[in-house]
Order: sequence, then structure tokens, then C-alpha cells
Amino acid sequence: MRVPAPSPPVVDPVAEEAADLHRQARAAASDHGLSRPIRLLRRALTLLGPVDADLVARLEIRVRILISLAAAEAEFVSQEDGLARLDEAERIRLLLPGGDVRHELRFVVGLQRAVVLMRAGRLEESLALNNAFLPGLAAEAGKYSAVLTRSLVNRAWLHLEMSNPDAAYRDLVEASDLAVEHGHRLLEGKIRHNLGDHAQLLGDIPEALRHYEQAAAIFVTDGPGSLPLVRLDQAKALLTAGLAEEAARHLDDAIPELRHNGAVHLVAEAEVARAGAAILERDYALAKKLAASARRSFLRRGKGRWAEIAELTRLRADAVKVLADREKKPPAKLPERLAELAIRLAGLGLRDEAGAARMFAVRLLIRRGETAAAQALLAQVPKPRQTTPIDHRMQLRLCRAELAVASHRPRSALAQARAGLAELGQIRDRMGGLDLVCGTAAHGEELGKLALTLVLKKARRSGAGAKSLFAWLERTRAQVYRYEPLPVIEDPALARHINEMRHVQGTIQARRLSGEPVGQLEERYDRLQREATRLGWYTSQWGRPRPVSAPEEVVERLGDRVLVSLMGYRDTLYAVVVDRGRFRLLKLGPLGEIVETARQLHADLDALAPDNLPAPLVEVVTGSARRRADKLDRLISASLAKTLENRELIIVPIGSLYALPWGALPSLHGHPVSIAPSATAWVTASGRRNSGPVLLAGGPGVPGSVGEVRNLRAVYPHARLVDGKDATSDTVLSALDGSGMAHLVAHGAHEPANALFSRLELVDGPLYAHETARLAKPPERVVLAACELAMSHIRPGEEALGFAGTLLASGSRTVIGAIARVGDKAAAAAMTDLHRRLALGTAPALALAEATAADPLRRPFLCLGAG
Repeated sequence: MRVPAPSPPVVDPVAEEAADLHRQARAAASDHGLSRPIRLLRRALTLLGPVDADLVARLEIRVRILISLAAAEAEFVSQEDGLARLDEAERIRLLLPGGDVRHELRFVVGLQRAVVLMRAGRLEESLALNNAFLPGLAAEAGKYSAVLTRSLVNRAWLHLEMSNPDAAYRDLVEASDLAVEHGHRLLEGKIRHNLGDHAQLLGDIPEALRHYEQAAAIFVTDGPGSLPLVRLDQAKALLTAGLAEEAARHLDDAIPELRHNGAVHLVAEAEVARAGAAILERDYALAKKLAASARRSFLRRGKGRWAEIAELTRLRADAVKVLADREKKPPAKLPERLAELAIRLAGLGLRDEAGAARMFAVRLLIRRGETAAAQALLAQVPKPRQTTPIDHRMQLRLCRAELAVASHRPRSALAQARAGLAELGQIRDRMGGLDLVCGTAAHGEELGKLALTLVLKKARRSGAGAKSLFAWLERTRAQVYRYEPLPVIEDPALARHINEMRHVQGTIQARRLSGEPVGQLEERYDRLQREATRLGWYTSQWGRPRPVSAPEEVVERLGDRVLVSLMGYRDTLYAVVVDRGRFRLLKLGPLGEIVETARQLHADLDALAPDNLPAPLVEVVTGSARRRADKLDRLISASLAKTLENRELIIVPIGSLYALPWGALPSLHGHPVSIAPSATAWVTASGRRNSGPVLLAGGPGVPGSVGEVRNLRAVYPHARLVDGKDATSDTVLSALDGSGMAHLVAHGAHEPANALFSRLELVDGPLYAHETARLAKPPERVVLAACELAMSHIRPGEEALGFAGTLLASGSRTVIGAIARVGDKAAAAAMTDLHRRLALGTAPALALAEATAADPLRRPFLCLGAG
């Protein structure tokens, strides 16, 4: 007997076509563009026609389409439309026959409703729904692993919104385990992203950046994913760390891509973050423009909470601009508007944002002289919680300190400043690479300035207090140089990026010499540098902080030396002079005029550098440089030089004077001068000793470089020589480790936009400042016989970073380098004179002073660190 073949399954072509549209919509939505997915989903619903309970395949796909459409319309149209779609989905789900599909969709509809409620700010309702559905879903985890994993991630985000970080972390860890166990690679990327958000909320910025980079790597290899969204959150973490420039670059890359993808909400969110970066960069007009644009976008889409956050950013730009102008009284309307906004923000559950609005209003009221009103408003600001951002904490300290000043309680104000800077130090101690350690100073800058102003006023008024002013200066500057480098985490991805950067940079140089275009290569290099910078934030960590040196410790270590710590107040440059145990305050000259003259002198030195300038041009430029050097001498150093005799001078400059060629000032010709980022950094450097071998290294393209390093063998007969084809980055870096003194003659470049990638050009490409942080035993002394490698990029808090600064932070005792362009002949002559003296045992600062005195305008070298 013949057995009939089983009937083939009945295929509903309409359901299949609708399902295909659903798949297209979900793929389009992966880039966070929602207008096209909504069109596709609506087309799919139209295709399915009226609801027919007998057409089961159409019922199932209709429910799934409605769930996706609810999510999209809640974001793109309104939350009400999204919830209505979910109501419809639930009604149709109940028409399905009993079984797995109907059971699964019950969870999906309910949990999607929780997501829409969360987006609408109805957090308690959302949490209740999550808690109702998730236990049943967990009981069938093997069957519904993907749904459960996504739902745990959503609840974790909800916990973060509700400031429950511990609960969020538990959900994320459980979700991560599920994603790995069941191979949900893209969900793993999303979880990494959320773990980054969690770490950022708790102030662990290196951990946040590590998770973001891991998420980005998953999205790149296993896409689709949202790299722009990861970059947006990375930028927010950088703002928390005070790195406005880096955050701005991330956002300027992300916003066009988000706009191209149609991600309107995320574009507006990125504009708010970019406005925050603009405020830190003091570009208030741009900040207001971006915040206003974001607010309009949020209002069009019914995003009331986000619209109020954008409004806070706009008013914050106004407030910061007004507060920066101490000559004008703030308008009455601005604190009123901020106080009203605070009430609305509090009503939306935005506790920290409401506090920020009130604190800016408080500061404006204090400036207006309305102390009682400021006191009453400050009382409404809640105490910080575990998740309160560091900038909010510092702002609260600043409000209390300014209120104490207005109430004639200077001691209370100083106590607030002291406590705030100590709290900021605890945050800084958790940071990773030099950039992050350095950037946090931005949040304490105003608090430090307030304390310095109070102490300076007392010192000027009474003639006493210079010692206290010195102690406060040390609390507020160059903190990055207090940290001991940890062993570097060897990260293969970072190593690959740096090696590729080296190769690309070498190719750029070769093509430039042959006249070929290099535009595309430069774009590739910039992209690689940004990626390497991101990796460096958590792979180049810095460890235990050394304590700030007390005035007594500085006096003891100085001995017969003189230390001068500079500071600017209003438009005047002041100096605290530490001399044989005495602390004196000197008023030097007009700050703006000094800074501008120093800039002009620097330009003259650059113009004077080429070896073969025509004699008439040399005469003109030399005359200009001498006049400016004479002027600076009168304004700054003449009053200091009177008491110096032949003693070494240590100068702790302000940021705008780091590049001043002190040896060019007539009163300091031939005088030993050392430049230190802080007295604490000088004390630390002066105590280091490393008796390793001498390294002489010569890079390519410098006329006479090979001859120069070989000639120095006569001075250092046992030195290790690395030149010619052997002078590769790996060889030189390896030779630097453990050396006692290193002389490096090679072309160099200071990178002001990213100081850690300032570079020394070698045979195979650049050796980057970033790489010198890997040295287990940095050389005690380094001589950089190349242009500009003593230059520094100045961050808030007078934090200076560059090639020389990275060496000092990594543990080198002394670095000698140029702060302007220098001709090859002048450099070679100066180096010959310098090393002859060093080899005889002359201290570096004195040896350099004597070597440059013969031609100080063409030998613009500085001794940095301990002289």
C-alpha cells in the first residue's frame, strides 16, 4: 500500500512579504534612523489588510510589526502613539491560538511597553512592568535567551536612570553571561556599551572608555551597530574628565553620521553634549546655538525632559559667560529663569540637573549682591549622591565658598576650597592615562582661583601670607606630575595603531619630498591617531599619587637655590619668591603685555632660526628680538636677578609663559635656570638618580646628525651609538630604557592638538611621546637636539603636556630641549658646548646656560625639571 506524502506547509505569500518588510525595517533601524523603518512597517500593515483571526501567520507577523512600530513611533512621533500600537498588538496577540508563539509575544509586548514608558520618563511604571514579566521569562531562559538578554539590558538602563547603579550592574552582568553563553554577539556589544554607561555614572572613566572601545570593536566586526552612539557616550565620558577638545572632536565626527542616519533624537542629544564642550572651551555663542537647536528638535518630538536639559545647557552658557566678566553685574532675569527651570527639572525627576540650575542661579545672585536669596536657594540643592557628577560636586563647593566670601567668612571659603580640591584629587586618582589625569583639573579651576585670590589679597594687604599663597599654588597646579607610572598594559590593538601611524607618517614624509599628494594619507593618520588616543586612555595608567610638597620640604631641598612661582591675577603677573627659607610676594608687571611680548619674541626666534638667512634680514629680526627681550627683562626678570648672584633659579611658570626663552632675557644671560611644572614636581625630580649608560642617537634628515652623535663619542667614549639605518623607533626606545643620559638629535614636531603624539622622526617613522610612558626606567637626563620638543600644550590648571613633559611625568629627572625653531648649525654648536660641560660634571642648568650664552637668540633651549 502506497503511503501518501505529507502535505507541504501552507505558505501565505502576503505574510511572507510583510515579514520581509519587517526585516528590512529592523535592518534600517539598526543605524538609529527611524523615518524609513516607520514607512516600511506601515507599508507592511497595509499589505496585511484587515485583521482575520483565521489567518494565523498574518496575525503573528502583524503583532511583531506592531511591536516594532510602537518602538519607532514612540521615538519618532510620540509616546502616546507608541503605547496605542502596543495596545493593538496585545488585542491581536489574544486572537492567536495557544502555544509558544502566543506565550512568547506576551513577554515581548509587555516588556516593550516597559521600554516606551521608560523613554517617556514614567520610570516607576516601567520598573513595575519589568519586575512583573522578567521572572517568568527567566524561568524559560533556554527558550527565550535573546528576549531575556535584551530585557535585562533595558532594565539595567532603567536602573541607571533611577540612580540604582548596583541593581543595574547585576542586570548587566547577568545579561552579559547570557549573551556569551548563547552566542548573541551584537547583544554582547550593547551590554558592553551599557557597562560603559554604568562605569561613567560611577565616575570610573577609564573603565567606561574601555567598555566603549570593546563595544565599538564588536559593532565594527559583527555589525550592524551604532558606532556614532558609542562615540557620543565616549564624548560624554571625556567631558566628565574635563577633556573638552577631545570630546568636541568625537562629537564633530559623530553628529554628521547620526544626521545622515536620520537619528534625530541622537543628533539633538549629541548637540547638547557638544554645547557642553563649547562651554568648557569658552565658545558661548556656539554653545547657545547648539543647545537651542537641540531644544527645538526635542520639543518637535515631544521629548519634554530632554528639551529642559537642552534649555539648562543654553542658560548655563549665558551664566558662565556672565560670571566670567567680573566687571558687569548679572541681569536679574537670568537667575530667575534658572530657578524656574530648576523647579521644572525637579518635577521631571532630574535631580542633578535641577541642582545644577539652582547652583548657577546662586552664583549669579551672589554676584548681584543678593546674599540672602542665594542662601535660601542653595539650601534647596540636595546633598551629592554616589552618582552625582564631579562637576556638580565642584560647583556646590564653589557656591558655598563664594557665599562664604560674600558673607565675610574667608576661612570658611578656604575650607570649602580645600575640601573640594581634595575630593577632586580622589577622582583624579582613579583616572587612567596622562590625558585623563590632566583633564580633571578643569573642574577645580575656579575653586582653586577663588582660594588663590583670597590668599593673594591677604598677602598684598598685610605683607604676610606669601608662604600660604605658595602652598595654595602647589595645591592647584601640575597635578599630573605627581603620579607614579604603572607598568603599561601591553595592548596589541594600541601597538598595531601606533605601528601603522608610524608607517603612514613615514610614507607622508617620503611623498612630500617627491611632490606627491598626501591628503588622503593625512586623513588616515588623523583617524589612526584618534583611535590610538582612545586606546591609550585605559592602557597607559598612572598609579599612586605623591603628596604635594609642603613649603618646608621645598625650602629644605632648595638649599641655596632660588625658586620663583608665578601666578596671574586680573591683569597682573605676581611671583612668590622662595629664597633661603623666606617667602616674598613680588608684583612684576602687566600680564597681558608680558604674554603678548613673549609671543612676539617667540615668533622672532622662529624667524631667526634658518642657517642661511640673508645678513640684512638677520639684522632686522635680531634687533626686534632684542627689543622684546629687553622689554620682558624689565617687566619680569630684572627685579628677580638682583638677589640671584650666581645661584640657580627654578621657575614655575604660568601656562602662557611655558614657551618663554628665559636665557634670552639680558638679566639671565649665562645664568642657570630650570623650568618646573610645580615645586612638587621639581622636588620629586631632584631626588631621582639613575647611573645608567649614555645613549647617543641620530635620526634621518638632519644635516650633520650622524657626525654630531659620532663626535660626541669623543666626550662619551663608552656611550651606546644608534644612528643611520639602525636608528629605528624600537631600537631607540629600547636603548632609552635604563640609560643615564640620552642625547637625541632628530627632527621633531610638537602636536598641540594631541600633545602625547608629539614626535621624534626616526628611520622607520616617528617615536611618539606616548611611547616613552612605557619605559620601565626612563633616562635620568634627556637632551632633545631638535626643534620645539620642549613645547607644551597647556590645559586647565597650568597642566603642560608634550614630548618633554611626558618624559618628566614618566620619571626623567632633567630634559633639555628647544621651545622654538633652531637651525642645524646653531643646534650642533650648542650641543657640543653643552656636552663638553656636562661631561666635566657641570650641573645641567649651568651647563646649558653657559652653552647658550654665546648666542641666546639662536639657541632657544630650556632646562626642564631638576637642573
